[in-house]
Amino acid sequence: MIKVKQLAHVCIFAHDLEATRAFYRDVLGLDTQFNFLRDGKVFGFYLNCGGRSHVEVFQKNGTAYSEQNQINHFCLEVENIDAAIIHIKSNGVDVTAKKHACDDTFQAWIRDPNGVKIELFEYTEKSAQFTGGDRIADW
Repeated sequence: MIKVKQLAHVCIFAHDLEATRAFYRDVLGLDTQFNFLRDGKVFGFYLNCGGRSHVEVFQKNGTAYSEQNQINHFCLEVENIDAAIIHIKSNGVDVTAKKHACDDTFQAWIRDPNGVKIELFEYTEKSAQFTGGDRIADW
């Protein structure tokens, strides 16, 4: 039997590798863990999401995010969603208002420079992720 420890990484494609690196570093505070090199040039990198989780990014010219036939979004847990929203806005990035979701988490949404949707989560003591139990979707 397999036992999954945690999500290791999510992979995204970037049409502008350095603009994408700057967004994740400056807006979300994710540092580069390491780069992928080919012929002496960087063509991708790993971003540290804390613990042993990462976002993996690769250059892919002409890439465009689409809602069809792929992962819809990824989610990052933050310590203080109100502070995160203020910081994101101060970097000139559009962010939704904080919402108290049906799973008893707080959430907000942004997009990276490639259009990839990113959900920001702040858990509460009542979050279904910890307490279990079915929740009625309100969207």
